[in-house]
Amino acid sequence: MKNLFAVLLALAGLISAAGGHTHEIRPAYLQIEETAAGAYSVLWKVPRRGMSAVDIQPRFDRGFVQAGGRETLLDGYVVYHYRVTGETGLPGSQLSIDNLPNTTIDVLVNLKLRDGAQHTLLLRPSANAVSIPLAPDKWRVLTTYSKLGVEHIWLGIDHLLFVLALIILTRGVGTIVKTVTAFTLAHSITLGLAALGYVRVPGPPVEATIALSILFLALEILRGIHGHKTLTGQKPWLVALTFGLLHGFGFAGALADTGLPQSEIPLALAAFNIGVELGQLVFVGVILLLIHLLRYKKSWPLVARKLPPYAIGTISAFWVIERVAAFAA
Repeated sequence: MKNLFAVLLALAGLISAAGGHTHEIRPAYLQIEETAAGAYSVLWKVPRRGMSAVDIQPRFDRGFVQAGGRETLLDGYVVYHYRVTGETGLPGSQLSIDNLPNTTIDVLVNLKLRDGAQHTLLLRPSANAVSIPLAPDKWRVLTTYSKLGVEHIWLGIDHLLFVLALIILTRGVGTIVKTVTAFTLAHSITLGLAALGYVRVPGPPVEATIALSILFLALEILRGIHGHKTLTGQKPWLVALTFGLLHGFGFAGALADTGLPQSEIPLALAAFNIGVELGQLVFVGVILLLIHLLRYKKSWPLVARKLPPYAIGTISAFWVIERVAAFAA
């Protein structure tokens, strides 16, 4: 696995180029609840930059009128509350998000009707309009939250960096499979417990500790390069299992920002977790493929082998300082 370091050097460079911004692309959330025939209560949660919300707004079909309104500032978001009324119901009508094609933001829509039916929709910059279905669709919930899970792991550079560091420290494909499985099981447990409300952990300290876990692995890599026996080198599955519990709280925080459809919580939670695992497996597969393609290399200089852990350690140390400063201020 020594030949892995050439691949990791290039990947560490890509991650460095991405900068210290993890989870930068946050979804917007539109919650619509029917309160009377043709009357709806609307909650519109949109990411903000500084004190201003991103300039995107829901647009309902003609015949629907917006009334009232108040706004609240949350951490990273602006939340708008208002009412929408129309002569007919929303099912079967068109919903679009103005200016969404000019952004990189997805919009999750949850519509709850008085008869108990719920609709879950996902709008994207490339598809910013949708026809609200006449009947609920479980398949739409499954695909929507699976896509959100894949996007979250691929945009969650810190989680990918942790997996990358684990692969560097692990010897043998079989051990890698066991290690990734342990990480998966662990973060699936805490993701489920936190998303269902059984465990509550403050988000900012969790994010800071996740960064600290990556820094720990970077130090373990350097110790291994110098010939020292390390806990991760001997029992990578144990380290993956332990820190995986922590990373699960990070996934849960992202899911809390997105929201879950109240009538389909188990399905949406399972779908999100499946999406996370699929995205993670693709990442691991790409890394292992690159390792295989470069097996013909006999050795790499010591400086080349040290560069990936130094790059990973530098980025994670920056995240630790940034995140501690954010919640300690």
